[in-house]
Amino acid sequence: MTASEVDPLTVSLVEDGSDDPVGAVMDRVRLADWMDGQGLEPGPIEDAALLTGGTQNILVQFRKGGRDFVLRRPSTKPRPKANETTRRESRILRALAGSGVPHPGLIAACEADAVLGASFYLMEPVDGFTVLSGLPEPHESDHDMRHRMGLSLVEGAAALHALDPAAVGLADLGNPSGFLERQPVRWMTQYEGYAQFDSWSGTGSLPHVADVADWLGRTTPKSFVPGILHGDYQLGNVMYRHDSGDLAAIVDWELATHGDPLIDLGWIIATWPGAGGPDLPRLRVTPWVGFPTAGELIAHYAARTGRDLGRVEWYVALACLKLAVILEGTHARASAGLAPKATGDFLHATATALMGRARHWMTL
Repeated sequence: MTASEVDPLTVSLVEDGSDDPVGAVMDRVRLADWMDGQGLEPGPIEDAALLTGGTQNILVQFRKGGRDFVLRRPSTKPRPKANETTRRESRILRALAGSGVPHPGLIAACEADAVLGASFYLMEPVDGFTVLSGLPEPHESDHDMRHRMGLSLVEGAAALHALDPAAVGLADLGNPSGFLERQPVRWMTQYEGYAQFDSWSGTGSLPHVADVADWLGRTTPKSFVPGILHGDYQLGNVMYRHDSGDLAAIVDWELATHGDPLIDLGWIIATWPGAGGPDLPRLRVTPWVGFPTAGELIAHYAARTGRDLGRVEWYVALACLKLAVILEGTHARASAGLAPKATGDFLHATATALMGRARHWMTL
C-alpha cells in the first residue's frame, strides 16, 4: 500500500468539506499518544495520507519514528457493528502470522473507540499494487505475467483454504454446521431489511433476486469440507508484487469466516471479467488479454486443492447474490441521504449486473 490519488469512493467515507481529510478520521496527537503507550516507535505522526480503498473502511498511511504504518478504521458514518468487524479483522490478521497466506502484517490493534471514535488497527504497508489503480509495467506489457496474476489469485485462495481453523485459533470464527443452508435466507433477510431506509425503491429494486434465492435454497449442496474463507475474494481485494505476477497480500478481511471455502472460488468467478452474463462496472482491468479464463481458474483451483467442484455453478450464483445485496445496501443508504448518491447509483448498477450473472450460471 502506498499513498496515491484518492479514489472518489474513498472520499465519500470522509466528512464532506473538510480541509484536513486525514484529521477528520484520525486525530494525530491522540493516536501518537496511544502508540507510545503500546511501545511503538516514538515521535510525532508525519506524512499522513489517505489511501485508495473500498466503500466501507478508511485507510491512512503515515510515518512515525522512521517507520511506516497503515491504519484501518470504519467510515465516519459506520454501518451497524462496524467496530466489531474491525476487531474481527485484526484477529484474523494476527492468526495468519507465519502462515503461507500472503497478508498485511498486524502491528497493533485498538478495540475501544475512545482514541479515534472507532476501533482500528495498524498494519505493515504492503509493497504492491491493486489492479483497480491500473496495471504498471512490466505487467501492462507482459502477457505471461498477466496470466500468472490470475493463477496466483487462485493459489492465494487455495493457501487460505488449506489452513486448519483450529490450529490457527479460528475454529470459533463461524459455525460450519448448516452454513450453506443459511446463506440464501441470511442475505435475503439483509436485503429485505433495507426497507428501513427512506426512499429506497424496495425489494423489487434488484431484478430476479427472489428467483435466485429460491433456486439456491432448492439446490443447496448436501455437504462440504469446512475451512477458513475470505468472503470477498476477488481481484480488487488483493495486491500484486511489482516485479512479478505473484500476490503481495490479500486485504479486506471483514467478511472472513469458518464455513465452506468454495464460496471464495464462486466469488472469484462471479467478479471475473468475461465469466458469463453482464460485465460489471466496478472491476475493469486493461489490458485484459493474457488473463486466464474462468474455466482455467476453476481447473487450477481443483488441481491445487483436490476439492469437489461438481456444483461450482451454485457457488457462483450465491456469490452474485451475496455481493449484490451488500452493494445494494449502500444504494439504500444513499436513498436516505446517508451515502453519496453517485456512489449508491454506481453500486446499484453493479448489483443489477451481478443478478444477471447469477441467472447465467443458474442455467448452466
